[in-house]
Amino acid sequence: MNDMSPPPGQVPNLVARAAAGDREAIARLLERYRERLRRMVALRLDPRLLGRVDASDVIQEGYLDAIRRLDEFIRDPSVPFYIWLRFLVGQRVQEHHRRHLDTPGRDVGREVSIYRGAMPGASTGALAARLLGKLTSPSEAAIRAERKIRLQEALNRMDPLDREILVLRHYEQMTNGDAAAALGLDKSAASKRYTRALVRLKEILAALPGEFSGEGP
Repeated sequence: MNDMSPPPGQVPNLVARAAAGDREAIARLLERYRERLRRMVALRLDPRLLGRVDASDVIQEGYLDAIRRLDEFIRDPSVPFYIWLRFLVGQRVQEHHRRHLDTPGRDVGREVSIYRGAMPGASTGALAARLLGKLTSPSEAAIRAERKIRLQEALNRMDPLDREILVLRHYEQMTNGDAAAALGLDKSAASKRYTRALVRLKEILAALPGEFSGEGP
């Protein structure tokens, strides 16, 4: 955390102050989650939009939505503040997909359910790249490319919800409770899905060609 980032126990108080118009509280509250949201957007923004849509702009749009709708959260804080904020930013990602990629209606194949609707799921290409890590040796470049293709194909065959819970737990650094809230599951169901997904992922990594040198979850 940086100096502006409040500890978790201060979040409810900051939310109330922000709803009352306290600009310092708003700034501290939103800054707390900026890096986590940046990782979320980076994993979900379609690769075709690179260079056209900036993650920082998407997050800022979501923040403006949050400022306008803080009273709504105060009236019905049914999920943690971060989950609510993430929902708003995720909806902005979805809007950019529809606006720039000319996809009317829902791209159901890429969406995952969240507590108030849907948002784009994590890109399997981006997830594969993160799982493999960085191999810089020229002799390893071909091996890495083959691994990435095979890993992405295997991730595409995973249950989307299982894949998503791995992303939430490891790349968005959510607790089991927050992941359950984000996906509209109870905690027991989320825990079981996570365990199953982790086993499946380890099987996938073990089947990759060559010795796997990246660090999995």
